[in-house]
Amino acid sequence: MTTKVITIPSTPFAGQKPGTSGLRKKVSVFSQPRYLENFVQAIFDTLSGQEGQTLVLGGDGRYYNDVAIQTILRMAAAAGFGRVLVGRGGILSTPAASAVIRKWRAFGGIILSASHNPGGPDGDFGIKYNLGNGGPANEGFTDAVYLRTQSIDAYRTVETPDVDLGRIDEVNIGDMCVSIIDPVADYAELLESLFDFDRIAALLARPDFRMRFDAMHAVTGPYAHAILEGRLGAPAGTVVNGTPLPDFGDGHPDPNPVYAADLVAALADAGSGLSFGAASDGDGDRNMIVGRDFVVSPSDSLAVLAANHALIPAYAAGLAGVARSMPTSCALDRVAEALGMACYETPTGWKYFGTLLDAGKATLCGEESAGTGSNHVREKDGLWAVLYWLNILAVRGELAEDVVRDHWRRFGRNVYSRHDYEGIATAAGDRLMAELRDRLPRLPGSECAGLRIKAADDFAYTDPVDGSRSERQGVRIMLDDGSRVVFRLSGTGTEGATLRVYLERYVADPDRHEVPTQEALAPLVRLAETVAQIASITGRQTPDVIS
Repeated sequence: MTTKVITIPSTPFAGQKPGTSGLRKKVSVFSQPRYLENFVQAIFDTLSGQEGQTLVLGGDGRYYNDVAIQTILRMAAAAGFGRVLVGRGGILSTPAASAVIRKWRAFGGIILSASHNPGGPDGDFGIKYNLGNGGPANEGFTDAVYLRTQSIDAYRTVETPDVDLGRIDEVNIGDMCVSIIDPVADYAELLESLFDFDRIAALLARPDFRMRFDAMHAVTGPYAHAILEGRLGAPAGTVVNGTPLPDFGDGHPDPNPVYAADLVAALADAGSGLSFGAASDGDGDRNMIVGRDFVVSPSDSLAVLAANHALIPAYAAGLAGVARSMPTSCALDRVAEALGMACYETPTGWKYFGTLLDAGKATLCGEESAGTGSNHVREKDGLWAVLYWLNILAVRGELAEDVVRDHWRRFGRNVYSRHDYEGIATAAGDRLMAELRDRLPRLPGSECAGLRIKAADDFAYTDPVDGSRSERQGVRIMLDDGSRVVFRLSGTGTEGATLRVYLERYVADPDRHEVPTQEALAPLVRLAETVAQIASITGRQTPDVIS
């Protein structure tokens, strides 16, 4: 039965420009009348050919997720979609949404998440559109959406009761079918096709191997329960904080040593009996790997996955290539060179990997911000990375920390850290980057904090597949000894700006591999402060988060 489409007048809101991960604002901003509706209508107005097509819809369960889904369902019906696949309870992790889009050849998808940002009524909310390949929309599309938000004068919806999302079912909104699906099934089936589940299950059954997975009260909980404790038979209690909560249990769902400190402490406690730890973030696309009193850096994790690909059923035949974001350490480059593989350096943002994956130029890719993935979906994938690690440990019969130390002996260690200055005034962040860029021509050949600068630039990227150009992607300072310092302003927060400073030093000598990270990087920290004048411009003497 056709439902009447209602056109409701509206006026534009300032600032609805999507970043690399969609539009993120405070819940209080999104819950304003017409704010969400305007942005969704701008997406639908930018699309072409969606009539009768399938849309995938879901999110990470954060506060306002349930309200937004009902709004989007009504607007999707008004936009002419023929079917919407929505996760039961409104739940779909970001990698699971990508998997569903790809499996069912959907037209695209809307994912509701602010990733690792805090949730709750006073927290953050986010929305992004994914294309039919399962990956985030490209800059051309997001720029067009933003342009539309600046001139929008109405949105279209239908009047209908809320859809009960609590059970798997099919209901109609006018001519559009809403299919409420198991949010885990398609994704779990895909992962089982990639890894040796029998071998992983045998590892998890060993009395001398115990793991803990911290879902951080975020979206990965149901997936980890179903896969780790269900299909793989890990003991009950392996997954902790496994129930998604709108406020993430009043926590910060970012898998790093600061916000997952309990997990790190448990693995450092010899009396815990734990051998391996892992965590994932708000929407399930990031991960942290922890050994016994040993946190694996995301950059090292990516390099280890690439170096051990022959142990994994889906990748044993070889990798087409690998890719990393520019701020990610060069540890991956050393693996690629040794194994004779192409290695691509892209700007930050998973969408930049999409063309490489679609063109078959890369198989594995990752970012230093705890995101790794492969060509199985078009998003980074936290639980995929955990299973990859378990498969490696099951085949090698070693612990995670031993695998990493062996990797360092073979390839050398890229000592690496990220220092985040969160919530600084936007004007101060912009000034810092502008002045730093102005000084770039004078830096090569100079000395700072006792270190000689070899080169300095503002990273730009030309996509090798579609030829698109991305400028001003981060300031790089390269030293004579191969060390690097990178400066970026992050677009993933909702208040002020986050200055990210990435520090990297290559150490070939195995006798120096165990020097504590921050001690090894201390000269680079002094250089970063001096060159960028961080304290004088931002007023911050120390970073808020060191990872």
